[in-house]
Amino acid sequence: MNLFSVCWRRALCAVFFLSISVCLDAAEPMHRPKVVVVATFEIGADTGDAPGEFQFWAEREKLTETLTVPGLDHPVRYNPATGVYGVVSGTTVRAGLQVLALGLDPRFDFSRSYWLVNGIAGVNPRLAAEGSAAWARYVIDGDIAYEIDSREAPADWPYGIMALGNKTPLGKPVIPAWAPKPMMWTLSPGLVAWAYAKTKDLKLADSPEAAAHRALYAADFPAVAAGPRVLLGDSFAACRYWHGAVMQKWAEDWTALYTEGRGLSVMTNMEDHGIANALTRLDAMHRVDFGRVLVLRTGSNFSMPPMGQSAAASMVAEYQGMLPALEAAYQVGSSVVASLLADWPAHEAAPPRAE
Repeated sequence: MNLFSVCWRRALCAVFFLSISVCLDAAEPMHRPKVVVVATFEIGADTGDAPGEFQFWAEREKLTETLTVPGLDHPVRYNPATGVYGVVSGTTVRAGLQVLALGLDPRFDFSRSYWLVNGIAGVNPRLAAEGSAAWARYVIDGDIAYEIDSREAPADWPYGIMALGNKTPLGKPVIPAWAPKPMMWTLSPGLVAWAYAKTKDLKLADSPEAAAHRALYAADFPAVAAGPRVLLGDSFAACRYWHGAVMQKWAEDWTALYTEGRGLSVMTNMEDHGIANALTRLDAMHRVDFGRVLVLRTGSNFSMPPMGQSAAASMVAEYQGMLPALEAAYQVGSSVVASLLADWPAHEAAPPRAE
């Protein structure tokens, strides 16, 4: 067989498979979500049992339709009448891979979609109580670092972690050219301020168990004594599940360094940096508008122990604020979703901003 015949046959095969692909795409309806809610985990079924981050959304927003997306471990659920879609991304930084897979699926047009990253977190007792809800202005990457065991660190180091390219932990980060970037993502200030203004006066859920647990902290942490509330507070994300006063100081310092003092390390989690990275890349590919992304985290547990308790014991204790945090995540998040949908023609055209 000569070279011309080989090339000709390959060209015919390419046309054949392309025509099949076009036919399949034509058979699939184009999905244009108004809002995509990203939860990171669910416990058991999506409905009718003990809730994880996704269940209240699936039940209360009537996300009855499902769609299988290659690369996602969990079917996408949606309500075709409202345009609200729900995604379970999986936990840790690997959540970003599933969000990227979703964003690249050709059956979706996300160009006007709003994204609400919605989940529980460890909350800094210096700044808020369990059950509180924080709208992030910044997402900070706590994974990429130089690290030595704190027992081997110089005596004047508060911990053994520092930014890549630095000589001491508290110096301003000087990220080398070879290192990944960014280490901090800024969410749309106007959109975040609008979401906060819509929800700041909501009375959040509580429980006797959460109140009893807060009482262990209240004498030493005034923010805890004030009870659950909605606030502006940033998302410090790291794939390792850390805990304790020393690590909380690291998160606070790290947040301040990367945001040049503007950020507050209120909520800690394991996913937001991966999700922010994926959405930023999708924005660069004109698949997503990162200016329409919101991150809302709610405190299910404290990120450090109360006075008199060890970090080791506190880290593995059962979450006393779990149910209030899940309720707050839905209550606060769904309030903003409802506001977006209520005036969709205007919000489809441009994101709202605080007046």
